Amino acid sequence: MGEIWAIILAAGESKRMKVPKMLLPFDGKTMIEKAIGNVKASQVDRTLVVLGSYRDEILAAISSLNVKHCFNEYYKHGMLSSVKCGFSNIPEDSDAVLVFPGDQPLIEPFVINKVIDAFRQSRKGIVIPVYRKKRGHPILISMKYREAVHSLSEKEGLRSLALIYPHDVLEVETKSANILKDFNTKEEYLNEINQIK
Repeated sequence: MGEIWAIILAAGESKRMKVPKMLLPFDGKTMIEKAIGNVKASQVDRTLVVLGSYRDEILAAISSLNVKHCFNEYYKHGMLSSVKCGFSNIPEDSDAVLVFPGDQPLIEPFVINKVIDAFRQSRKGIVIPVYRKKRGHPILISMKYREAVHSLSEKEGLRSLALIYPHDVLEVETKSANILKDFNTKEEYLNEINQIK
């Protein structure tokens, strides 16, 4: 079996947060370190962080974590541009990729493992975790869809891949609402931090 890679998207401008949210304190670390830690505690073989805005600051924070990184020069075009950058930097003989937004640092390793196990057992090309009928992250995509990902438009977004190939989609029920939880505003972030304390 080929390797399973994680692509962690950390290139955004944090416009709504107004500060680089990947570097905000989160559970004793920064948000991006927490996200990477969850991935590294799972069955994922290798991790790639996609950088854009605040590249140097984020790189300094993760330099000791033994992850690869790439720079998305088109990061202002939106999230899909970072996904494409990630896929371009994954070895072609890899088995699959899990896509993680960097602002979802609460996705537990057991959820990641459940998605990977479902992929290996079903051999479906697109595996999506679900909580109460809502699709969340990480989305697992077989490397056979590498070119299909590159052909998507920013307007369609990565989610449209599942609409194009519905026969190859597997939804995996989880008991974790964290697959849906991201942080776009200071209010969302502060509410979560107050709960962690």
